[in-house]
Amino acid sequence: MYTLKPNQDYRDDSLFPNVDLSPEDLLEDTAKHYDDCYWDYLRVWCNRRNLALHYGHWTSDEKYNHHQALLNKNQLLYDLAGIKSSDHVLDAGCGIGGSSIWMAETHQNRVTGITVSAKQTRYAKKHAERHGVADKVNFEVSDFCNTPFEDESFDIIWGLESVCYAVDKADFLREAYRLLRKGGKVVVCDGFFAREEFDQREWDANMAFFNGWAVPNLATRRDFNEKLEQENFKSIAVHEVTAATMPSSDYMYKISKWLRPVQTFREWFGLSSKAQTANFEVGFAQNIMFREALVEYCIFTAEK
Repeated sequence: MYTLKPNQDYRDDSLFPNVDLSPEDLLEDTAKHYDDCYWDYLRVWCNRRNLALHYGHWTSDEKYNHHQALLNKNQLLYDLAGIKSSDHVLDAGCGIGGSSIWMAETHQNRVTGITVSAKQTRYAKKHAERHGVADKVNFEVSDFCNTPFEDESFDIIWGLESVCYAVDKADFLREAYRLLRKGGKVVVCDGFFAREEFDQREWDANMAFFNGWAVPNLATRRDFNEKLEQENFKSIAVHEVTAATMPSSDYMYKISKWLRPVQTFREWFGLSSKAQTANFEVGFAQNIMFREALVEYCIFTAEK
């Protein structure tokens, strides 16, 4: 049996073999994953309208519409956090700008997006120009646990499947609290472990997930709630939306099955990087984690 320990980096060398990773190396590891996989995400998962690197949300009885489900997730977080069009939002871990651009385009918000990848920042700026919202959004390279912004700079801190990249989630929450104005809110949407003990097969799936997406660990729901309380957040609410996320997880699994021959070809001829190969394998691992209830998918909101 494997027992989950808090604040551990479980990546097994990830993209940097046989070295002890410093905090700076860990950020570089995350950036390299997304830099190497940019075109894979754009061709297979998102499109140039939604630019989404997250799971979708689907509650309709109609046939699953993947790209609409990705946009639904943005609207769900926006509604649960009670965001207003006048709010200045920090998109912490903004990827290629999908949620930031969506908020500016759909709700006229002013948004600052940060990512550890300089390449993502460049892409996000180009996408913002293409969507006609370059005057409302700004993208910068920054670690969301240690930003250059002044105290009380934002009304909303938005973390959509990004806070999992903090080894200790309290580091993110502490910085979020500093950056929020009084009465401001943090909204965090992510996968959370549903238990702390795993057999070999389950742990293998966890490790494939960690290494494939360069994620150090996942918190449990209880642990994350306690960290919010310790960082003095109030009005804490959690919404468990695993069932509405499952169609998206299943869609990812099906894509991985369909693309297995293509991926095998790419590996044979050296056309797939280590990051791309590991990213492909997550399609299977994440579905095991959801199907066997190793993880639950939750949205937290809390107020300063």
